[in-house]
Amino acid sequence: MKVAVTGKGGVGKTTVAAHLARCWRDLSRRVVAVDADPDANLAGTLGYRGPDIAPLASLKALINERVGGGEGWGGFLRMNPRVDDIPAQVGVELDGIRILVMGTIERGLRGCACPENILLREVLSHLLLRQDEHVVVDMEAGIEHLGRGTAEGVDLMLIVIEPGWASIDTAKRIVTLARDLGLSRVGVVANKIATDEDAAFVRENIGDLPLVGTLHHDRSVEHHARSGEWVRDGVFYRDVKALAERLG
Repeated sequence: MKVAVTGKGGVGKTTVAAHLARCWRDLSRRVVAVDADPDANLAGTLGYRGPDIAPLASLKALINERVGGGEGWGGFLRMNPRVDDIPAQVGVELDGIRILVMGTIERGLRGCACPENILLREVLSHLLLRQDEHVVVDMEAGIEHLGRGTAEGVDLMLIVIEPGWASIDTAKRIVTLARDLGLSRVGVVANKIATDEDAAFVRENIGDLPLVGTLHHDRSVEHHARSGEWVRDGVFYRDVKALAERLG
C-alpha cells in the first residue's frame, strides 16, 4: 500500500502520516516513511530524537555520482539514474520504520530539471512504483512532488481535513490537481473531531469527496508530540489503526 498524505497546513497532516506509519509497523508491515514536506517534521513526530537527518537533496556527492552535472551543471545529466539502493542507504531506521527526508530545492534560477530534482523524483518514483513495502509520503499542501508517472504508483491520496471551511476548500483543490495527474483514488480523513456537530459539519460540506476515516480529538496526541512516546490505548491511535487495517 502506497499512500500520499496531504492537506492544508495545521490540520494534523504530519501527525496522521506518522501514526499511519506506526500503526502499519505495529501490524507487522514493512514501512518506509518519506518526508516530502519542505517543513520537515515527520521524523520528530515519529519519535526520532537523534541528530538531524541529512535531506536527500543536500547529498551533493551522491547527486553528482548518480545524476551528474557537477558544479553549475556544466556536465551531462542522467535523467534516469540508478536509485534502487538509495532508500536503504540514506535516512534512519526507527523501530523498524525507514525514515527518508527528501529536502527542498534551491530556488532562484534552478528549474525542474536540476540534478537534485531528478534524484528526488526518481527515488520517490522507485518507492511508489517498485518498492515492496508500505510507503507513507508526508506531502506539502499540494502535490508538486508527484509527476504523472509517479502518481500512477500511489494507491491512495489521503487528504486530511478538520471541521472548517478552509481545509475543505483546500481538499477540493487538491482533488482537482490529483485527477489532472490521473490519480483517481482519493480519500478524505476528518481529523480533530471533538463533537457530533464537528462530524455533521464535515459530512454536510465535503460534497462528493469520499470520507475514508474519522479521527477523534484526543489529548494523548499532545502528550505524544511532546515526548515522542506512543499512546496505544488512546482513541486517536485506535482510530488510525482501524484506518490502517482497512487500507491493508
